[in-house]
Amino acid sequence: MSGLRPATSLDEIQVIWAAAAGDEVAAQATPTGAAGGVLTVTCTSAVWAQELDLLAPGIVARVNAALGEERIRSLRCQSVPSRGWSRGSR
Repeated sequence: MSGLRPATSLDEIQVIWAAAAGDEVAAQATPTGAAGGVLTVTCTSAVWAQELDLLAPGIVARVNAALGEERIRSLRCQSVPSRGWSRGSR
């Protein structure tokens, strides 16, 4: 069954995300990239992105513990633009 194992760090992190980050955080933030020890997390709002910046050390520690090794050094938190916003509207 080893062929069913996730192929990338991001895949593995997405599998353990809710358990490592907590249900409340997981409902508002999704891991969307992992490269060079940096985990990119896309949040539902800028407020959640800022909150995750503050919670980052604990989240990084729990993600690494769930992975069984130190793969992540830091979080990069971003938010998606609100639905009503567009570059062309003024």
